[in-house]
Amino acid sequence: MLDKDLMHNLSAVGAVGVMALALSGCAGAASGTVVDDRLEVVATTTQLADITREVVGDAATVTSLLEPGSSAHAFDPGPSALSALARADLLLISGAGLETWLDDTVEAAGFAGTVVDTSAGIELIATEDDPHAGHDHGDEAEDGHEGETAEEHAEHADEDAHEGHDHGDFDPHVWTDPANAIVQAEAVRDAVLAADPDAGIDASADAYLSQLRELETWMRDSIEQVPVEERLVVTTHDTFGYMERAFDVQVVGTVLPSIDDSADASAAHIDELVAEIRESGAPVVFSENAIDPQLAATIAREAGVELREGEDALAADALGVDGSATGTYIGSQIHNTTALVTGWGAEPLAVPESLL
Repeated sequence: MLDKDLMHNLSAVGAVGVMALALSGCAGAASGTVVDDRLEVVATTTQLADITREVVGDAATVTSLLEPGSSAHAFDPGPSALSALARADLLLISGAGLETWLDDTVEAAGFAGTVVDTSAGIELIATEDDPHAGHDHGDEAEDGHEGETAEEHAEHADEDAHEGHDHGDFDPHVWTDPANAIVQAEAVRDAVLAADPDAGIDASADAYLSQLRELETWMRDSIEQVPVEERLVVTTHDTFGYMERAFDVQVVGTVLPSIDDSADASAAHIDELVAEIRESGAPVVFSENAIDPQLAATIAREAGVELREGEDALAADALGVDGSATGTYIGSQIHNTTALVTGWGAEPLAVPESLL
């Protein structure tokens, strides 16, 4: 198991352990790779990998464990992923409990470098997975941990485990609020500079952080084109809690009653969601790019509302393929905001040239 101080405290970033040996049987995967003295960084998610590439520029090589369009909640690493992790100096995780598969993957790869939790310092949202509970992120969770930072979350993990508390109860989808992406980008910058003080990434990091701040302003101004009472969101799973908190939107309900996209929906939950959609007046069900839209289509049809799917689906747990509208973190946020605002019957503001 990974040391908790290492996982949850950025101050633990120190000397970086470098792998002396590649995985046996996997060494051939890197046979065509140009070897240089740049830092080798692995990020767990597609969003975090893109953020990292923008922050470091050409100063480090960056590999994403997850592929575009893949679920962040379940991961079965192949040889190439394990080989990349075995060679890495830094492993950047999105954190907040997202990577439940992390320990097994690190052990299988023989990773001996430094793990950095980029969610440290973010005010986490406590949530309860209950298919019959009302959806209200404004209420304090029963465990009293609402609004914890990642460090505080780690401190309570042991005591909750002894109390029989199921400790997958923090929303890990921090990236849906660009203010949190700024925190993650700063964590990436600090970790890379701690590992390689001569990396020379100040200019690229500053430029990207400026873009993220401009993105946040554009998203806020675009969403404010819609009256608060009409900002109603129905998505596939409970992904947009941080956007809900940051931009005063209301998540009416989700097709899957969980923050985990592998959950099942009962007939009672489906009936309840259809009733909530009709009662609220939500005009659209937004499917997500990493989840089969079939059940969302059924619910939209029964509720008599529009379904956004395919190219119009939201980029929730993963980015799209390279070169697509959702192939970058900023691009995905522009896409999602545009889909939401137009779904509510308004138009977003023109996207600033600096974000295109």
